Amino acid sequence: MIRRLLLLGIALTLVAAWPAAADLPAGSGQKQKQQNQKESAQQKDDTPLIPLSDEQQVDNDITQMLGAWQIGDVEMLRKYYADNVLVVSGLWEPPLIGLDRYIHAYQLQRERMQGPQVNRSNTFIRVEGTIAWAVYQWTFTGIVDGQPTAYRCHTTLVFEKRDGKWLIITNHTSLAAPPPAPQNAQPGAQPPAKP
Repeated sequence: MIRRLLLLGIALTLVAAWPAAADLPAGSGQKQKQQNQKESAQQKDDTPLIPLSDEQQVDNDITQMLGAWQIGDVEMLRKYYADNVLVVSGLWEPPLIGLDRYIHAYQLQRERMQGPQVNRSNTFIRVEGTIAWAVYQWTFTGIVDGQPTAYRCHTTLVFEKRDGKWLIITNHTSLAAPPPAPQNAQPGAQPPAKP
């Protein structure tokens, strides 16, 4: 009896769907399916299943920012900085004020690099309300102006939470004592702009 009711239900569903399917042009079912998949991909929610704590989010943002810096992805890099960011490099030069000035300086420097690698360590993060700061050490290796180059640095980032998103408002980098120069290193090579 249950089996008959189940079969009857399936048959009625198929009969009800038949006229709607008959009105569609050939292949449009596949097109509709593709359209639905595309819309669903566009509406994909990137929110993690388990929300990150503020400290974890800041740490994740630093990782993503450094990744964007290494691969030269300016649009991704912009996502982590406030428009009014203050950037202090490890060189004796005036600070850069504003994201566009920082991006311009980064792009000029990036043109001189090949295969940059940044490895972060000893990260400390503190969050107080809508302000957070992070300090960490990092090493840079890569080819700069055609020469193998390496640096060790300290960076302090200050974040502000704006519209639920942590943005870097200050980026200050200091060069530590340089490691031994790689073979064939060019004296006086400029260190990379801080990531």
